[in-house]
Amino acid sequence: MDEISTSALLIFLFILIVISAYFSGSETAMMSLNRYRLRHLASAGNKAAKRSAKMLERPDRLIGLILIGNNLVNILASAIATIVGMRILSGFNIDEAASVAIITAVLTVVILIFAEVTPKTYAAVHPERIAFPSSFVLKWLSLLLAPLVKLLNHITGVLLKLLGIHNVKSDDALSQEELRTVVHEAGALIPQRHQDMLLSILDLEKVTVEDVMIARSDIYAININDDFKQINKQVIQSPHTRVLVYRDNIDDAVGFIHLRDALRLQSKEDFSKATLVRALKELYFIPEGTPLNTQLANFQLNKTRIGLVVDEYGDIQGLVTLEDILEEIVGDFTTSMLPAPSDEINAQKDGSYLIDATINIRELNKEMDWDFPTDGPKTLNGLIIEHLEDIPSAHTSLMIAGYPLEVVDVADNMVKTVKVVNKLT
Repeated sequence: MDEISTSALLIFLFILIVISAYFSGSETAMMSLNRYRLRHLASAGNKAAKRSAKMLERPDRLIGLILIGNNLVNILASAIATIVGMRILSGFNIDEAASVAIITAVLTVVILIFAEVTPKTYAAVHPERIAFPSSFVLKWLSLLLAPLVKLLNHITGVLLKLLGIHNVKSDDALSQEELRTVVHEAGALIPQRHQDMLLSILDLEKVTVEDVMIARSDIYAININDDFKQINKQVIQSPHTRVLVYRDNIDDAVGFIHLRDALRLQSKEDFSKATLVRALKELYFIPEGTPLNTQLANFQLNKTRIGLVVDEYGDIQGLVTLEDILEEIVGDFTTSMLPAPSDEINAQKDGSYLIDATINIRELNKEMDWDFPTDGPKTLNGLIIEHLEDIPSAHTSLMIAGYPLEVVDVADNMVKTVKVVNKLT
């Protein structure tokens, strides 16, 4: 290169550094692209997004292509810089070893600043601005350097298999926890109410039917063996559209009656227990421990909206409706958009709360932002009895999960009312 002027070599060196910066920035930009936004843009017809998405399907090939170009440019830049540096430093009576050291130091600083840190930082902040135009150039480079890229990928593929890596295709699937983080970090992009609904949907598999069911003792049901006048009265006064019908014992359930059907039968002269039984809907049973997401799908599959939760012995533990599951997602159905105060929780002037001990612990935690344990009994009554291993008497004080509690009322072998103070810090 003796016949090439130093100024020409400097211009060529400058061009090589610019090309190196392009490759460095392209690599960072392509790898920093939001894959989900990229897919959205690609599905909307953005050609640059389609090219980028196609190349990112095989990141090993993309990285191989960029690194081949970047290393070739950097090696060539190093050679030219050495020649230019030697020519410049030859007039300063500096020995060869010192000249090489100075050239190496200067070139390293220049490449780090102008060909690595600056372009990569800019590309990380504005990935689409760099990646989309670059994808056009990289596409043609991939065709031009295809044989070299394939050879490089084959060699690296063999080495990766020795390290136990057999699949180098990009996998952008999000785990449930990662998706939860995405929803949390969406900020103002997703309204808070919608965030809560999305997170509730993700939690459905962690919640079982026992967590939302109406307990056996609270089921509104009709005993078909009662006096017929009493049955008529129960039908008229029913707070629900579907009512369980049983014989003497709730475990001997015979079916559900839809209030609309019962009222229609009452308007006819031949209304009797026999006609009521004929109008019953078939029972649908739900095994204890069924996750809510599974049960939601089962309700849809079986085209039903209500079921009885049974334990391993077939005994009825409670009742679950489709509405109970939907309320886990969207909150309680009320006529107001504002959350309705719970009838089971009553704030006192001293800052404590009088709570109906039959309340579901998950509902209590959700409403009061408390953290009573939910991996055992489902009600506050059950939690207290499990903790004490006995049925307490009134005015018994205890501490559970850092919360001071006082049993206020006990009846029928159950804790009825509890006084709870906020968690001690």
